[in-house]
Amino acid sequence: MKIVFAGTPDFAAAHLQALLNSPDHSVVAVYTQPDRPAGRGKKLTPSPVKELALKHQIAVLQPLSLKPPEQQWVLAELQADIMVVVAYGLILPQPILDTPRLGCINVHASILPRWRGAAPIQRAIEAGDTETGVTIMQMDAGLDTGAMLSVSQCTIEQDETSASLHRKLERLGAPALLHTLDNLDVGCVVAVDQDDRLSCYAAKIDKSEALIDWTQSAQTLDNQIRAFNPLPAAYTTLDDLRIKVWQAQPQSQVIPDSHRPGQIIAADNRGLLVRCGENNLLLSEIQLPGKSRMAVSEILKSRAELFAPGTQLGA
Repeated sequence: MKIVFAGTPDFAAAHLQALLNSPDHSVVAVYTQPDRPAGRGKKLTPSPVKELALKHQIAVLQPLSLKPPEQQWVLAELQADIMVVVAYGLILPQPILDTPRLGCINVHASILPRWRGAAPIQRAIEAGDTETGVTIMQMDAGLDTGAMLSVSQCTIEQDETSASLHRKLERLGAPALLHTLDNLDVGCVVAVDQDDRLSCYAAKIDKSEALIDWTQSAQTLDNQIRAFNPLPAAYTTLDDLRIKVWQAQPQSQVIPDSHRPGQIIAADNRGLLVRCGENNLLLSEIQLPGKSRMAVSEILKSRAELFAPGTQLGA
């Protein structure tokens, strides 16, 4: 099939690579977000999808919107059989959805209708879900509301981070996409409508959500830390220091009520044991400002005075 691909981040690039590796399909053009400032120098940087497309000498289109008629004419001239959309970041208006012969399909990183929206991977971990997956759907005008063509499932482990789940879903989604395309090509796909009553929304992650609130339970904070690893990275404060927390484990041992939420109970080779609103959290890997992320046991060798028992974390 002649395919137009639309996507932007690494997750999308992994699916584009699978299409490029397939002898059965031809990617005739790629849509991706405009280059964005990145890094300390704020240099304009192409998306991972653009870099991959240019490497394979595929035409790259980066419109700010697909609503202008001239953009819809550009897509029509490509005469694509289908448009594959993976974490693109732009709304596709109805004329775009109707242009390819087989319409537009989307690869979404959740088991729909759960976690429709921009951040399904992070929200699933944050909510404490034990299972997620990849849904391939026929796109319609709604937000991730189209009929499901394929659903692949996987387990969310207790120590899963958004980074590790991202990689797991890449490996799940790419072969599912190829299988779905093959079935569409021969007309043997059964589309299943979503049950809107079961839907929930995965809102885009805001950096303000990364601040740890020690009045929450240890399990809630562990979910938050893993969901925001690597971005935006959960953090706490110590006076004027901003300390990122990369790894932690909930602990349920009984601690006297004299300790307040956010107070360090113990600091040793295991890590920092911190009182939470319910139970305690053992921080085992953190990052001080201007430093690399390190095991707490290593940091305590030179900065033990910062984390003496009784020290209060958070405002």
